[in-house]
This record gives sequence, C-alpha cells and structure tokens, in this order.
Amino acid sequence: MAMDFMRDNASLGLTTDQTEKVLQFQDLTGIEDITVCRDVLQRHQWNLEVAVQEQLNMREGRPSVYASESRPPAVVTDHLGQHIYYTPPSDGSGSGLRGFIQNLVGFFYNICYNTIITFLQLGQRLLGIENQRRVEPIQEVMEFIQEYNEKVCNSHPVFYQGTFSQVLNDAKRELRFLLVYLHNSSYTEAERFCRETLSNAEVITYVNTQFMYWACNVDSQEGRRVKGVVRVSAFPSVSVLVLKEGRMTVVGRVEGFHDSSTLLHRLRTIVSDFEVNLIQARTQRFEASLNRSIRATQDEAYQESLRADQEKERRREEERRVQQEQERQLALQKQAEEERRESIAKEKVESVSKVPNEPDPTDPDSVHVVFKLPCGLRLDRRFLKTHSLEVVFYFVFCHPKAPDSFEITTNFPKRVLNCRPKFPGEKVLTIEEAGLRNKEVLFINDLDA
Repeated sequence: MAMDFMRDNASLGLTTDQTEKVLQFQDLTGIEDITVCRDVLQRHQWNLEVAVQEQLNMREGRPSVYASESRPPAVVTDHLGQHIYYTPPSDGSGSGLRGFIQNLVGFFYNICYNTIITFLQLGQRLLGIENQRRVEPIQEVMEFIQEYNEKVCNSHPVFYQGTFSQVLNDAKRELRFLLVYLHNSSYTEAERFCRETLSNAEVITYVNTQFMYWACNVDSQEGRRVKGVVRVSAFPSVSVLVLKEGRMTVVGRVEGFHDSSTLLHRLRTIVSDFEVNLIQARTQRFEASLNRSIRATQDEAYQESLRADQEKERRREEERRVQQEQERQLALQKQAEEERRESIAKEKVESVSKVPNEPDPTDPDSVHVVFKLPCGLRLDRRFLKTHSLEVVFYFVFCHPKAPDSFEITTNFPKRVLNCRPKFPGEKVLTIEEAGLRNKEVLFINDLDA
C-alpha cells in the first residue's frame, strides 16, 4: 500500500520527503486512511511533529488550537437524505395515540422555544443589551463530563472537552463525523443507554475511531441550544453530523433506547452512506491545495527570476556607485594632495623668516652642522649653541630639495632629535642641550618614502 501511495502521489505534486512524512504520520497515529494522513499534514504545512501532537490531543478530547467559537459553521438538516431511527420506550409511552401526541407537543414546543429565543436574542442585540450568561458553555460541558463519570458511568467514548461551536469547527477542519449525545436524566432509559450501550467496548472503539464525540446535559443552556440545532425529538438521542456541500449537516439521528449491536449497525449504515461526502471534501481540499502549490511554485519561480534580475541590476548599480565613489575619492585625494603641497610650499616660504642669520665662523659659540638629504645633496650651516633645534628644523624645511615630512637623526650613536614641540607649551632643546658639538653630521630621513 505504501508503494502504491508513493507511486500514485508522484504525479500529484508530492515530493519524496512529503510522501515519507505521510507514511511516518500513519505509523505514529495509526490512521488507516492514508489520504487522511496526507490531508492532515497539508493542513499543518507538512510539520510532522505539530500534526502528530495535534492528532494525539484530539484523541484525548482536547480541542485543537484552531478550534474557535467566534464564527462556528452553520448547522443544517438534510431533510430528504437524513437517516432517522427511532425505538419507542419499552413502557409503551411512545407508541399509539399517546406517543403521537407527545411527539406532536414536542415538535411544537421546539418550534416555539427556538422562535422565542431567536426573537429575544434579536431584541437584545437591537437594544444593545448584553446577555449575561449564568454559566459559560465550556463550564457546562466540563461539569457534565465530570457528573457523567461520577454518577452515570466512567466507561464511554472520549468526550470532546470543548463547546459545541469548537467541536463543529474541529469536525469541519479535520473532516470527521461528529456524534452528538444529549443526556436527559428525566427519561428512564437514558442512564440504561449510557451504562449498557455507550459503555460497550465495541461501541467505544468504533466511536473513537470514526467520530468526534460531544455530549452535554439537555437541562443546561448549551444543551438546550444544541437540542434546537440538531432538532432532537426523543431521548436518549445521538445525532450524526458531517460536512456536506460546505456545511455541517445533520445526516442521522438515532433516538430511543438501542442496544450496542443495533446502535453499531445503524451508525455504520449512516457512515457508509455519507462517507462519500468526506471523500469528496478531501479530494476538493487536496486539489485546491495542489493548485495553490502549483501557483505558489510558479509565483516563486517568477519571484526568483525577478529577484535575479533585480540582483543583477543592483550589482550593476553597486559597481557604478563604487566606481563613482572611487573616482570621487581619487579626486578628493588629488585635491587634498595639491592643497597639502600648496600649504607646505607656503609654509616653507614663511619659515624662512624663522631661521636666524648664520653666525661668524670665528664665533666661539658657533657649531658647524652638515646635513645629508635623501636625494644626496649636502647642506652645511653654522648655528649658535643657544639656538633651538626648531631653528635647525626650519633651516632644512625651507630648502627646496628637502622632503615635506622628515626627521633629523645623529650619526653615531643614532638618535632622533626632537626638533618640534609635540604639544603646545613643550620646550625644545637647544643645540648645546641636545649634545651637538663644534662639528656635526646630521641625516635627513624622508618620512613619506
């Protein structure tokens, strides 16, 4: 069967990874219908872990994360195709003229009750009156489940632990049959039906496998509302709902006491006759999902092509921008270099005035200094011992052949002379303080070389 499914779905747009997830999901959940497994995974965007956890939660009767009360699906009755099975009470109260009158009174009671409730709700909405409920629907359901376990029977199919609106949403979303049981303790055969029929192991297994099972007390507000929706006319009563033509439809009612074998036979008949609706719905959902997938693939391919074109254009624009920026930076650097050279040339001219006159060779305080420039040129000049090393720097700086940025070092031992203050207020040594004697040779090192 797995190989057939893999072969069949290869042409339906399922990838190998998706097909393997379907088979894994079937193994983990035990769902026999493999197409159901596929549909569940599709609804959960092929997230195997989330889909499995959701199914396990629902098996325990907990509403799915998608169950909502805000917009529950409408419930209609299939008057022509609906299966109605009725067993009169064993005491004879439901047969003959008495039973006819009871059914007739019940029928008109339901019509009058539902009409009055509808008009009251409409009037409250028009007048803006808030309907203050005594008990929330979820609380009524949970109280009924607790009371059923404690006082009636603790062996039963798994109760759905949510409101009727929530179970409608889940049954529609999961494409499951919904079995609704309304408990009426005033009927003598109600508890017998619960203890003998609904507690039967075969009934429990079948209901848990084929249905989502919801129950409530007909004396509660939620129970009375649901009674009017599914149009119950006798008790005990179970109603079967299924998604048919896009709406949750009451397709079967089993009313009056039924033993387990009879109930199973009639439920199987209803499921067999109306399962085609679920098959059609699954097919339609899969085809819609497949069409969406194809459109998504086409859209993704188009978007990918568009992104590629946009990326090419972005790269071309980026290259143009980078080239323009490089040209701008080169122009700025060139301009800055020209301004720097002009500034240095101007500074050299201005620095001439900072160099004092050369002392007389016979002056005992004079020091003869020879400068070796990087270009090979030799300069010589006399300075006084009291002259600052800054004077020595400006003498070299003023020369046209001197580098724009340089340092002055001694020959041996080699050391760099600090000829200019590093920060405002710093004192520069004199020639004598720097240790220069009567005749010195100094080297000019180009810092830009």
